[in-house]
Amino acid sequence: MPRKSVVAALVVTALAVAACSSGTKSQTNTSNSATSSGAGGASSNANTAPVTLTLWHNYGTEQNATATQNLVNAYEKLHPNVTIKVVSQPADNYFSLLQAAAISKTGPDIAVMWTGLFTLQYKDFLTPLKGLVPDAALTKQQGLEWMTDNFNPNGNPYVMPLETQFYIGFYNKAAFAKAGITQVPQTWNELYAACDKLKAAGYTPLVYGNGGQSLGAEFYPWYDASYIEIGLLPVDQWRNLYDGKTPWNSPEEIAAFSKWAALHDKGCTNPDVLTKTNNIDDFVNGKAAMIIDGTWDTQKFTDAMKDNVAAFVPPFSDTPIKGVVNYPGDGFSIMSYSKHKAEAADFLAFIASPEGQAAINAAGLIPDTEGATTSNPVNQQMLDFVSKDGMTPYPMLDNVVQGEIVDAGNKILPSILAGKISPSDGLGQLQSTWAHLSPDKRSNVYQ
Repeated sequence: MPRKSVVAALVVTALAVAACSSGTKSQTNTSNSATSSGAGGASSNANTAPVTLTLWHNYGTEQNATATQNLVNAYEKLHPNVTIKVVSQPADNYFSLLQAAAISKTGPDIAVMWTGLFTLQYKDFLTPLKGLVPDAALTKQQGLEWMTDNFNPNGNPYVMPLETQFYIGFYNKAAFAKAGITQVPQTWNELYAACDKLKAAGYTPLVYGNGGQSLGAEFYPWYDASYIEIGLLPVDQWRNLYDGKTPWNSPEEIAAFSKWAALHDKGCTNPDVLTKTNNIDDFVNGKAAMIIDGTWDTQKFTDAMKDNVAAFVPPFSDTPIKGVVNYPGDGFSIMSYSKHKAEAADFLAFIASPEGQAAINAAGLIPDTEGATTSNPVNQQMLDFVSKDGMTPYPMLDNVVQGEIVDAGNKILPSILAGKISPSDGLGQLQSTWAHLSPDKRSNVYQ
């Protein structure tokens, strides 16, 4: 993601492929046109003539889709000469559609793009943003290094982040109180002990399932895997998983994933982790006490559970974890063939403006701007993990390891948790997948 947010996306009816930007609004609108320069550092040279931009996303009906529409509505209100056609594309073949449209140059002006290695995979039809989007807007955003060549902090980003996201745990405060748990577990042993108490109180301690997402029948394992690696490696050593300096089947990796698999063996999870689909319902309805998920479902949880839900850092380590997955998993790119790059850049700059941040926050998401706050208390709790508790932000693991590893892990890791394959055998298969990659994909240069 951010497979992260699209994993939670629903398959939507495929819309006809939109033609590239064309058409105009009534000429009478031009007298009211304005640029975003006064609203957050957008380009002041945006064209004031009537123009139509096309924007593709793959968000389905989730909160990101709401945020996108909020942004478009707010931007068009400030720029009556600009119409932005929002096209929801199916999540399961979005990138194939985008790539085909890029080849024929019939795609959108602006498109949702996942960050990390996804960005680098598709960069040939994306436009570098420096020199197009004003520096005043870019410098407000966090994590831009994860959308540059080789993740260079001084590089030129291809994506303007929409939001900052967390892979995170959620827990039911009433369930913890009923079970007599007074402190959120911070280590494997504390988690196992909490599970025993929650089971005795009648709860499924930690529920797994595919959550109704469309990209796989089983649960998505990379939320958990990210925290297992946070417990093992500092953020600057995650590259070792990419270039092979840290083998997937090293003794340390096998030991950590064995402790993860023990969650199922000890009855900490539901028994049907591979087949369950309504795990989110179990958590919202109070049958399960904990779930590992992400910020794209925060609003759903707080709407249903009010102040009975809180966030916690998955304690997948022998010692308290000092990091949290806090990462701009997706955003918007300008297509290389767009005939309206200046106007598209002005919209991207609007994202960093106060009006843009308000539009994102109104959808229940966390703006990616430096020092941003959010009106959702659970989202704010996650931000406080970094700003007040001093935790180190980590990227999403599935965004910084090879796609072949992610695909293999989607099949192997759930089976490890379910006890269908041993951690040693499963991680051995993952390492074999890595060893069969082409040499350029096993180098120390992200690509």
